[in-house]
Amino acid sequence: MSDWERSSTARVVPPARPRKLAKVPFVELADGRVQGVVSSGSDIERVYVSSVAAGTYAFACSTNNNRPCGGARGGFCKHIRTLVNEAALQYGAERVARYLRLDTEFWGTSEDALAVAMIATGPPRGDNAAAASVFSRFLRHLAYLELAPTTAPVPEMQWFPPTRAVA
Repeated sequence: MSDWERSSTARVVPPARPRKLAKVPFVELADGRVQGVVSSGSDIERVYVSSVAAGTYAFACSTNNNRPCGGARGGFCKHIRTLVNEAALQYGAERVARYLRLDTEFWGTSEDALAVAMIATGPPRGDNAAAASVFSRFLRHLAYLELAPTTAPVPEMQWFPPTRAVA
């Protein structure tokens, strides 16, 4: 690792295992939730914004135009299960379990065990208030993927101030 990489304050964690981005193109551990965007299995133009809160495991799932998910009536729908499984692939099941404050002593830490352990607690349905901000971050993420490869600085991606003093 170079000196610059060691001194950077923003460390990029490599995925625990490679994952397919077609089903869950965006997953993150943020705002006290595992949240992300899950593709619809039936309509190519529809995606679901799903989330599970840490500690309470309150879940929310709605389409990109804020319609409620039909499968998330009494518990986790397939979108939420897929989101949790993909988060475990991206970040590692142990890290996701720690983030969600999930006791894995009895259930273990396989991808499927995380969702089963949360379902066993009878989690409440949460609100979809965060769906808009999650979807907005996903769209911003997609915009960066459309940029042409370059070695020149990209102003939107300069998160850290320059090292020299400003006059």
